[in-house]
Amino acid sequence: MNYLKPSKHNLKTYLPAGIFLITLSILDVIINSYLKFNLVGFFPGAISYFFPLIIGFIGFYLIRVEFSGLRNLDLLNKNINSSNFNAILTLLTLFIIIKSISPLINWFFLDANFIGTSKEDCTGDGACWVFIKVWFRRLIYGMYPDPEQWRINTAFLLLFTLVGITFFAPAKIKKYFILFLIFIYPIIGIKLIGGGDFGLTYVETAAWGGLSLTFIISAFAIIFCFPIGVILALGRRSDLPAIKYISIGFIELWRGVPLITVLFMASVMFPMFLPDGTFIDKLIRVLFAITMFEAAYMAEVVRGGLQALPKGQYEAARSLGMGYWRMNFLIILPQALKLVIPGIANTLLALVKDTPLIFVVGLMELAGMIRLAKTNPKWLGMAMEGYVFAGLVFWVICYAMSRYSQNLEKKLSTER
Repeated sequence: MNYLKPSKHNLKTYLPAGIFLITLSILDVIINSYLKFNLVGFFPGAISYFFPLIIGFIGFYLIRVEFSGLRNLDLLNKNINSSNFNAILTLLTLFIIIKSISPLINWFFLDANFIGTSKEDCTGDGACWVFIKVWFRRLIYGMYPDPEQWRINTAFLLLFTLVGITFFAPAKIKKYFILFLIFIYPIIGIKLIGGGDFGLTYVETAAWGGLSLTFIISAFAIIFCFPIGVILALGRRSDLPAIKYISIGFIELWRGVPLITVLFMASVMFPMFLPDGTFIDKLIRVLFAITMFEAAYMAEVVRGGLQALPKGQYEAARSLGMGYWRMNFLIILPQALKLVIPGIANTLLALVKDTPLIFVVGLMELAGMIRLAKTNPKWLGMAMEGYVFAGLVFWVICYAMSRYSQNLEKKLSTER
């Protein structure tokens, strides 16, 4: 019986057999799911149904060798094949994933329609990507005039170029690029996209929309909510009662109200309190509302980092003769912000995903344009494709931001 038990002595025999059985079980499920063909259909019903699970279980048993000397095999056995129960769970998970992926692949690709110009061209049971193809420019630029869309492209190209230069610039001049991004670029971006000067045709903000508006709101809110949040966090920890309680009141006021209410107040209620003849563009009001709302959350994230630092850091900075601002910006904040990179990234991700709420005030970013497109009589019933497209776009944006925050956290880590 000991000979039948997998071990290092019979590994050369059992390992190929185990891999073959596991592969066969997975192939049987794949062929059955995608080609609707049962490799073991000649077996009785119950045996045929459980055949992949049975041979897969035997395969996992044959390769379960403790301290085999093969690093990858030992890692696999430790994580997903440490016992009979774990082997069954692993197989069931694999089979469920394969079974779930099959209809998704059919809907996304195999049965989907990619060619055409109208809803009538969508004849398959899968996705109608013709809808995204026809509405693509509107989903990206909203109602922005087609001949002027180069201005949006130029503005974002300039932004990405400046951000890239800032990352790779020497430390001595990096701060100047950061200041340029915060104070100068927003003016250039607004003038370039809005127009009205330098021979550029004026385009009302009501025509701005689509993914470009999502980027505009996200970029401006991120640029301004972070420094405001840092100042509020420092204010909440201030020894001056007036500054401390003003900061606390501001933070708790904005955190205590839902964002959708804040947007409604900024769009509808705020203009009622303005003097006669005074007008502030709706987009500016929305940008201000989102920035202040997210700054309140950012302030609490930064405050958590400040509280995590030992008092010795403050005392050491004071012993060197540093004043309040030099101490915070040269000693305290660099350490505190490094500790709360995950929290900062989480707040910024929430900001990006909150942008679809602006539809309640009549601004049409990506999700808003999809709502508009699906109500078109020629494209009724195409909501699924639109929302899947929007979901994928938001996932790519958020995943890229998440990966960058993880790399930044690893780069700045002092733990070895």
